[in-house]
Amino acid sequence: MGLIRKISIGPDYKTAMHYAVGQEVYGGHTIVDIQELTDKYVIMIGKGDEIKQWKSFNKNMAVSLEDNIDFD
Repeated sequence: MGLIRKISIGPDYKTAMHYAVGQEVYGGHTIVDIQELTDKYVIMIGKGDEIKQWKSFNKNMAVSLEDNIDFD
């Protein structure tokens, strides 16, 4: 799992769109990774052995990130 566990898109957290690693989306696909690139955030989904980019959001949008914290 990557460094980002959850991303919320929107200026108001209560009404924002929330996406989390492990969440089922888009007809049986699962969010497998959320990546921060130079100019955008990318949500990757997978089903079986196939992984594809599903959504991307530019960094000009209001975004809240939740990091993946491992206490082991």
